[in-house]
Amino acid sequence: MGKTGSVEWVKLKGRKGQIRLVPRKNANTKRPGPAQRYDPSGKIRRKIKRSAKAIVKVS
Repeated sequence: MGKTGSVEWVKLKGRKGQIRLVPRKNANTKRPGPAQRYDPSGKIRRKIKRSAKAIVKVS
C-alpha cells in the first residue's frame, strides 16, 4: 500500500472521447479484451501498447 496521494494519475481518452484517469504505470499499456488475448502463436497477451493519441497532453 502506498502513502496517501502517492499515485500519479494520467488522463486517457477513450474511444468515444470520454476522459478517465489511470495510474501513470498503466499509461503506456492496456489490457486486451477477450478477442485480443491470444497472439498468433497461441500465447496469452497480458499487455498491449496503448495508442499515442489516447494519452491526453497536459498544457
